[in-house]
Amino acid sequence: MMAAITAAENNSEVTLLEHNLKLCMKLRITGKGRCNVTNTANLDELIANVPVNGRFLYAAFSRFGSAETIDFFESLGVPLKIERGGRVFPCSDNAHDIADALVNRAKQLGVKIVQGRAAKLLTEDGRLAGVIMEDGKEQRANAVIIATGGCSYPRTGSTGDGYTLARQTGHTIVPQKPSLVPLECHENFCAKLMGLSLKNTAMEVWDAQAYHMIYKDFGELLFTHFGVSGPMALSASSHMRDMQPGRYELRLDLKPALRPEQLDARVLRDFSAAPNKNFINALNGLLPKSLVPVIVRLSGIPAGLRVNQVTREQRQALTGLLKCMRLTVTGFRPIEEAIITSGGICVNEIDPASMQSKLLPGLFFAGEVIDCDAYTGGFNLQIAWSTGVACGHLRCG
Repeated sequence: MMAAITAAENNSEVTLLEHNLKLCMKLRITGKGRCNVTNTANLDELIANVPVNGRFLYAAFSRFGSAETIDFFESLGVPLKIERGGRVFPCSDNAHDIADALVNRAKQLGVKIVQGRAAKLLTEDGRLAGVIMEDGKEQRANAVIIATGGCSYPRTGSTGDGYTLARQTGHTIVPQKPSLVPLECHENFCAKLMGLSLKNTAMEVWDAQAYHMIYKDFGELLFTHFGVSGPMALSASSHMRDMQPGRYELRLDLKPALRPEQLDARVLRDFSAAPNKNFINALNGLLPKSLVPVIVRLSGIPAGLRVNQVTREQRQALTGLLKCMRLTVTGFRPIEEAIITSGGICVNEIDPASMQSKLLPGLFFAGEVIDCDAYTGGFNLQIAWSTGVACGHLRCG
C-alpha cells in the first residue's frame, strides 16, 4: 500500500494486485488490533532494533523514518499517540483506522486495485515487463514491486508467494524461520496454568550454553497449553537466534516491585496474621489462585504444613522461587503462528537505496519478503513503510 501510494504520488500509473478479499488484512490485526504504527526511535536506534540486516536499511530509514511516518498518517487524518518505549499507536486504538487511511489514499490517487494472484513474472529482453496472473492473463508494467509479506499468519494472505516469484529470477532466498513467536516450554505446569496472564512480571532470558543473560523485559506473560505467549514471550523469541531445545531459560520475577528482604517480610506478615492456616491456603493474597498449587509444589513445602511451622529456610526458599521462577524453552511454535517471518530475499541482491533487484531491472521488493526482521515495538512496520516508500520512487536501472 505504501509503495503504491508513493508511486502514484510520483505520477506513476499504478495497479495493485491483491489476492485477499479485503486490503490490509494483516495490518488490521497487528498489535492486538491496535496497530503499533512505528517507534519514535532515531535513525541509529531504528537500525539497532533490526538484528537481521539492520544496516541494509540505513538509506531507507534515512529517507523515511519514524518522524515521516507519523507526519504521513496524521496528514491522512489519523491522530497518533506515543506510549511506553516510544511505541506509536492511533489515538483510537483501532488498526482499521490505519488500514482505511491507506486504502482511501490509494483510491484517491487513482490506484487501480485488481483482485487476483500473480503466478509468474513476465520478462522481455532481460528486463521486467509485468506479471502473468493465475488465470493466465497478463498485467503489463514497466516495474513490479513484490510486497507480499512472509509466510507467517497465512490466513491473512502471507503465503510465501513473493519467494516463489523471486526464485524465478534467480534470487537467493534465505531459509525462513519464525520470529516474534510463542515459546514451547518443558515444564508441564504451563498447561495447568493455561489462560493465566501475569500483568506486571519481570523476565530475564538466559543462554544456558554461554551462561549469560541475553535479554530482559517487564510486562505481560500468558501461559498456554504448550508454554508461554504474550508480549514478553514474543519479544524474547526474537533474541533466540540459534534455537536448540534447552538452550534458553526464562527466569520470571513474580514480585518485581519487592526486594528479596521486602518480599520475605511480606510473606512473614501474611503467615503471622493466620498462623494456623495450611501453607497452601496462606498464599492466596500473594498469588493468583491458579498459580498457588504450582508454587507450592515447586517450593517443596508440604501443602498441609501449618504456616507457623514453616522454617526460615523454607520461607526464604519460597521467596527465592517467587523472585526466580524458571522455564526451560524447548522450541518455537510453528511459523504459521509467528507474527514475523525471519529470512527471505537476500539483501546482497537488492539495491538498498531503491530496493530494486540487482539481478533484474524493474523488479523491486518491500517489507517482510526481504531478509530483515526487527524486535517488537513498531520497528517491523517501520521497515514496511520505509522500504515501500523507497520502492515507490521507482528509479529503474
